[in-house]
Amino acid sequence: MFMHNKRLMYTVRVSEPNPALAGMMLEQFGGPQGELAAAMRYFTQALADEDPGRRDMLMDIATEELSHLEMIGTVVAMLNRGAKGQIAEGVMEEAELFRSLNQGGESHTNSILYGGGAPLVNSAGVPWTAAYVDTITDPPTDLRSNIAAESRAKIVYERLINCTTDPDLKNTLGFLMTREIAHQKMFEKALYSIEPNFPPGKLPGMTQFTDKYYNMSQGEGDAHGPWNTGKNWEVVEDREQQCAVDGGSGHASVELKDGDKDAIEAMKKRTRSDPDVDPVTGAEAGAWKGAGAIIGQQAHH
Repeated sequence: MFMHNKRLMYTVRVSEPNPALAGMMLEQFGGPQGELAAAMRYFTQALADEDPGRRDMLMDIATEELSHLEMIGTVVAMLNRGAKGQIAEGVMEEAELFRSLNQGGESHTNSILYGGGAPLVNSAGVPWTAAYVDTITDPPTDLRSNIAAESRAKIVYERLINCTTDPDLKNTLGFLMTREIAHQKMFEKALYSIEPNFPPGKLPGMTQFTDKYYNMSQGEGDAHGPWNTGKNWEVVEDREQQCAVDGGSGHASVELKDGDKDAIEAMKKRTRSDPDVDPVTGAEAGAWKGAGAIIGQQAHH
């Protein structure tokens, strides 16, 4: 059961309206790294988690993310407050109103289509989608995804902070950014409380391949680090040893029934290419200078 408290988690203050900035803030309202996506990610994980401690943590953070959604939505509404009244009441001259709404980004769309409200879209106007929620219901996998999601959200908040000189708004965004850091710490602690937690899932890997590093991109720029050196890794440089590592031929095959074999052979015969047939094509006949050797031959004749 949810109960709403009319007091915000952190006091939102905005020095002056700014529709263009409001459009940028929508990235954390209805975007893939935004607060609604985070709330739904952790809420769906909590519902399915069999561990009571993790379930409680996930529900706490999901609920906090809803409070952050309220905060960022309030920021958007405050930044749009001036444009909202102007466009609703028509108090400005046409050119002046157009200029104020068209400061940049999608501010004009937000003002005209959404009336200066806080729509569930990202900063480019793309509607929110449940595809942003990547819950897969395996605790180690979901927790790692959560850590990455909080990291991405932290970076987006950093970028938004750099887009404004409003000290009050910077404080609000700074709080939201800091909570992303706190959540990362919580998720990481929860991850490492599961032993073992790697690899995710129950099935082990194929032992002959888990410690191999295939140097597939070779040449200038080859680098070495803990990801491909040391006792934990066997580096495979030889190109031939990178092919058909299972010991087979490396060529795909499938067992077909007799009827399927006959159909495939008939199709191959019908669609085969004859390498000895080389007619002048329509593209070549109508081509201009620079299209290739055929043009040179035509010009010569």
